[in-house]
Amino acid sequence: MSSKIEPSDIVQVDTYVFRAPIDNPVKTSFGVMHDRPALLLRVEDRDGAYGWGEVWCNFPVCGAEYRARLLDMVLVPLLLQAGPCRPPEVFDHLTRKLHILGLQTGDIGPVAHSIAGVDIALWDLAARKAGQPLHRLLGGETVDAVPAYASGINPDGAAETVAKARSEGYRAFKLKVGFNREADRANVQSLLAGLRPGEALMLDANQAWDLEAAEEFLREMDDSPIQWLEEPLPVDRPPEEWGRLAGASPIPLAGGENLRSSPEFASAIKARHLGVIQPDACKWGGVTGCLEVARWALRAGLRYCPHYLGGGIGLLASAHLLAAAGGDGLLEVDFNPNPLREALAEPYPALDQGRFPLPVGPGLGVEPDLKANKSFVKMHTGKHNGKDLDWRCFW
Repeated sequence: MSSKIEPSDIVQVDTYVFRAPIDNPVKTSFGVMHDRPALLLRVEDRDGAYGWGEVWCNFPVCGAEYRARLLDMVLVPLLLQAGPCRPPEVFDHLTRKLHILGLQTGDIGPVAHSIAGVDIALWDLAARKAGQPLHRLLGGETVDAVPAYASGINPDGAAETVAKARSEGYRAFKLKVGFNREADRANVQSLLAGLRPGEALMLDANQAWDLEAAEEFLREMDDSPIQWLEEPLPVDRPPEEWGRLAGASPIPLAGGENLRSSPEFASAIKARHLGVIQPDACKWGGVTGCLEVARWALRAGLRYCPHYLGGGIGLLASAHLLAAAGGDGLLEVDFNPNPLREALAEPYPALDQGRFPLPVGPGLGVEPDLKANKSFVKMHTGKHNGKDLDWRCFW
């Protein structure tokens, strides 16, 4: 597939950090988001073709600005020096070149996040040049939409949030658990009791429990019609613990958003402790790595459901990945308010009867609106053309 793509010689990269205030914080078992950040990059080649990418930056609050500077000072110079390359070649090149830096600094995550954003941008550019929607360039069938679910449902007011999501067309919902055991149980029971025919419920513990706590929770969920339980254990717990939990669980376990290499995913798929594989294209792998993982998972008889919680560019990349990979997976769509999702991916697709429409234009099929008067602040811009770097900060 990639050998048929025309190499691109990148000559300019622009980075943009945005931050949007929100009224209701987004809660997880390990922290709270009091605003919504986004880090975008735009790459342009010698022919004037361009593409957009997004870098994961939700936590901590300074993460977006830090990754922008990491891109500007470290990754962008390597990209501009690479010469004409195809996206997988750039992904491999950056991964090799920055491996030791990640070990030396401990910044393995931010480096992986930044490489992923570059990869998405290069694939968007490649598909635009080819005049095809990204999922078609990746070898997928021509589809007009992918099934989606409402994610990020906070424990407070969960029933009301699900009712609102249902009214907007969602037919599947994912609840955050891992807070208070009694509150978790009450929320799950309430939502299960209110499900309508054809609807589904998933749970996300965000690595909140140890093995004993996870086993206790699952015993209480026995015979519950739950699609999956996501990250019940910390991702770095021994395989023996994951195997013990999977063997005793009446619910498929899900994970993958916090794995950061092809060998880690290969080991997880081989072990089969996870029934649902969830790489996040903005946290690791971009399009190049995540499509490979998705195809491995499907060949192994597992379910591929891309993880995602961020702005609009990354969401569209996830949708195209799901369409290209195939299978019966669901697209994760954060249901919490986030102006950086809609404004930075226009025209933003409107959910239709539980399905997320794929744009028909080339590449990702959307453009960020950088000039409109939106309810967010542009915090940082960096423009790099190989000769100099122009930084501008807005506070």
